[in-house]
Amino acid sequence: MIVFQHMAAALYLAAGVGAILGLVLPAPKVLHGARWGLALGALAQGAAFGTLHRLEAAPALTDLGQAIGIMGWLGVLFTLALLSRFRLSGFVPPLAFVGFLSAFGATLSSSNVSSRPLAPSADVFGSIPHAHVLLASAGIAALGIAALAGFFFLLEHRSLKTRRRVSGWLSLPLPSLETLDRVNRLTLILGFPLLTLGVLTGSLWLYSSSGLLFSGSLHEAWTIIAWMIYMGLVALRFGRHQGARQAAASAVAGFSFLVFAVVGVGLVT
Repeated sequence: MIVFQHMAAALYLAAGVGAILGLVLPAPKVLHGARWGLALGALAQGAAFGTLHRLEAAPALTDLGQAIGIMGWLGVLFTLALLSRFRLSGFVPPLAFVGFLSAFGATLSSSNVSSRPLAPSADVFGSIPHAHVLLASAGIAALGIAALAGFFFLLEHRSLKTRRRVSGWLSLPLPSLETLDRVNRLTLILGFPLLTLGVLTGSLWLYSSSGLLFSGSLHEAWTIIAWMIYMGLVALRFGRHQGARQAAASAVAGFSFLVFAVVGVGLVT
């Protein structure tokens, strides 16, 4: 399992570096190879998750390190799906590096599994914990891509308005504003229902283990607040015909809060 994660991390890192070179030079063949590296990295990481049950002391899927690894992996898969429909070459470098960090972080989580108490097995409560982690991770991954599209939209909008290109790695070619707005809309449509299902299955998991739908923990409270914020953003985007620039800024702000609510609070509690 750890070998597959290291393979995935190496492939993601190579894909990220190759994508940057392919965009800067520009070199279409190098960029095409970077996309293949991203796909192979996702395949290797998928194989790593598929072999979790073979470990003598397998880390629980609900382990935070593994959950972050799944989020990164799903984010890469969503990006690969979008690349088949949109011209999003500028998305490859950041998603490749996110995949690298998630895969490498998962190796650290797995290597330390023998030195910490194992979490309760998911079999105790059936498939609900796995469904919760997978649905919530998929929702967060999709909303993360929406935030990335929003971030790039704001950069491109600013550069067009001021007629000055941003410097550094952010000066890489970006998709059109229309494409970025469509990606933002599509991933928000996908991510919010998945996040909602993740919240619901989390409540069912808690109910199956304690008889409560809400225990009052900080993690639950922050997650519900984040979900309510996204419900408001969805209502603004699709109910009041929010402008593209405002939607982009909302996606970035909403995801920043969501990451702190799910990951940041989980680390400090």
